Amino acid sequence: MNAPADWERLWAPHRMPYLQGENRSVKCVFCEAPKPGHDDLVVFKGETVFVVMNLYPYNSGHLLICPYRHVADLTDLTPAESAEIVALTAHSMKVLRKVSKAAGFNIGINQGALSGAGIADHLHQHLVPRWSGDTNFMPIIGSTKILAQLLTELRDLLASSWNEVS
Repeated sequence: MNAPADWERLWAPHRMPYLQGENRSVKCVFCEAPKPGHDDLVVFKGETVFVVMNLYPYNSGHLLICPYRHVADLTDLTPAESAEIVALTAHSMKVLRKVSKAAGFNIGINQGALSGAGIADHLHQHLVPRWSGDTNFMPIIGSTKILAQLLTELRDLLASSWNEVS
């Protein structure tokens, strides 16, 4: 079934090398990310869940909300993990609105490899901030995605603003 012509599409062809195995380690990146020495893109560490910048973002500020526990399926989350994913997603939205004036969000979980999950064995929720006109000709004509800020700079800004938002 084809989407209607007037639907907006979020294309991310730059992710294909990653999906095909490039830059993947044997260890799970989501299990390693919150550990000391690997946490340079982590924005916030909660009790059961953490928030990390996506190394292959669809847009500036693309966050991933991940349980610490290596679990593949949404139905395997504990009630505490489920509640914290929702709470940290909502809080992340508030921080992104404050820091980057995000006007909207795409929120979703690709459940399983066949649904498009690049890392299917460790559940993670995507939070992609959106702005009016945030897509342009560059990805199509120039095969280039424009990201306005370095990941580490935006991570520092989000982390420093985390407790300023209620």
